[in-house]
Amino acid sequence: MSTARARVATSPMLLRLAEEHATGALLRDQGVLYLSQGHVVHAESPAAPGIDVLLTTGGSLPQQGWQDALSQAGSRHAVGQHLIDSGRVAAGELELCHLGALFDAAFFVLEPPGGATRFRYGAAHWLGQIHPVPATVVARETRRRRELLDSVWPDGVIDTAPVVPRAPAPGQTVGDRQREVLRLADGSRTPTQIAWALGRPAFHTLLEVRRLAAAGLVHTPRLPEPVEPPVALWCMESSEDPDIALLRRVRDALEASP
Repeated sequence: MSTARARVATSPMLLRLAEEHATGALLRDQGVLYLSQGHVVHAESPAAPGIDVLLTTGGSLPQQGWQDALSQAGSRHAVGQHLIDSGRVAAGELELCHLGALFDAAFFVLEPPGGATRFRYGAAHWLGQIHPVPATVVARETRRRRELLDSVWPDGVIDTAPVVPRAPAPGQTVGDRQREVLRLADGSRTPTQIAWALGRPAFHTLLEVRRLAAAGLVHTPRLPEPVEPPVALWCMESSEDPDIALLRRVRDALEASP
């Protein structure tokens, strides 16, 4: 087992609950996974912007529209369906935001290898079921994301420390998404706080910050300077929004699964 994989120990309880086709809430130190018949239907973590933030701050849904849906359909565990039925959010947009919030929060919930884990049978989330995901897929995606972060920039301290920009080298260019991150990297915000401000998944913002660190474009002034790896990996932006591209691939893989 690689070092990166060893750092992300899938919760044995999650896999056991999946085999039992259990329904309820798996509670860990960094958040909650909601299961229905052994599939993960939603996830929440204080480290990750929720689907409300992705739809309002990062999307086109007015804040009042979200509050109306929550008050009218929350007690019925049908907020997601209410948003679709009322025409406030298209089904495709809701599905992508839901998968983004689910995988984002699950990354933080499953990341700590230890800690207390308990399960509350029968608990349901107010959002309702949008696109259930097999628990094994959630665990595998969590491991993949950890390996991706560490391959881009191995010093995880930058994930939780306030960051500030550095001047680019002559001829060095910065894409639009990185520019938005740099605009908020004022020395007081951590990467996850930047994600909340932008209305983006926290993992994707962590990835952008690590790419910027690898390119020498951000640093953590309150901490000792990390040792730069022998080869700085810099992933350029594609023409498609990387958040949406990733979620489309995940959705397509899920739909192709038996």
